[in-house]
Amino acid sequence: MQQPTKPVHILLADDDEDDRFLTREAFRQHFPVTEMNIVEDGEELMEFLRRTGRYESSDHPLPELILLDLNMPRKDGREALQEIKADRDLRHIPVVILTTSDASIDIDNSYLWGANSFITKPASFKKLMDITQTIGEYWFNVVKVSGRN
Repeated sequence: MQQPTKPVHILLADDDEDDRFLTREAFRQHFPVTEMNIVEDGEELMEFLRRTGRYESSDHPLPELILLDLNMPRKDGREALQEIKADRDLRHIPVVILTTSDASIDIDNSYLWGANSFITKPASFKKLMDITQTIGEYWFNVVKVSGRN
């Protein structure tokens, strides 16, 4: 497995504390140079991306990949995905849906609204490790998501 030579910026939007921890750990084990920011709902996600609210004075880079849960409070992932893909300054960021849902309507709508991938969260950490390795290999080593490589 080829490791990225520069930090890869991921933004994880998930309201479940355990899922956030496990996802971060799985990426760290496979891709130690990953820099992962975490937000807990769609409102905070949009504030982070637009540098408003609590992120107004932040100078963080835009993420190179967003991992988005669909079922979150305040603004859910469905609404946030539509907002991201409607914004000309954000729509270029790849969005991978990583959610507990496996409902056909969620899968179909996610792709309709511009998601780049749809993955149902696995039940075990071992399977999450496999998934994060696959996500990282694809998005960091196979496709070009920015001019950084």
